[in-house]
Amino acid sequence: MKMIGLARLGKDAEVRYTPGGDAVANLSLAYVCGRKRDGDQYPPSQWVDASLWGKQAEALAPYLKKGSVHCFTLSDVKMETYEGRNGEGVKLVARVDGVELGPNANGGSQEGSGERAARPASNGGGERQQWPAHQEMDDDIPF
Repeated sequence: MKMIGLARLGKDAEVRYTPGGDAVANLSLAYVCGRKRDGDQYPPSQWVDASLWGKQAEALAPYLKKGSVHCFTLSDVKMETYEGRNGEGVKLVARVDGVELGPNANGGSQEGSGERAARPASNGGGERQQWPAHQEMDDDIPF
């Protein structure tokens, strides 16, 4: 199964290395799944334990901070059972195929200048692209 959508990170990305030297970043992703019920402060969330592998894990980890929102493409989404404090439970696990960084993906610092932070290239090549400030955008939009 494949899943694409916006998710909020529940904790900072944790990069570890396999015995073979491959990098893997463990992510805890929260997806909004439904509407707020009466008396609830927030809509219900579906948590997914996901892993990001290879050079992408190393390059994107500094931008994948707790509370930040990004668009994730997940594959191999499946349910796994586990033994918890309250007995047996079920969780979703997946592999991250792609990440589109959100507007505040600036390595954890908050800038109040109105500019979007420089983002790494999607290929993880270390190249940076500077996004224009809102004031510099063209107002002649045809729609």
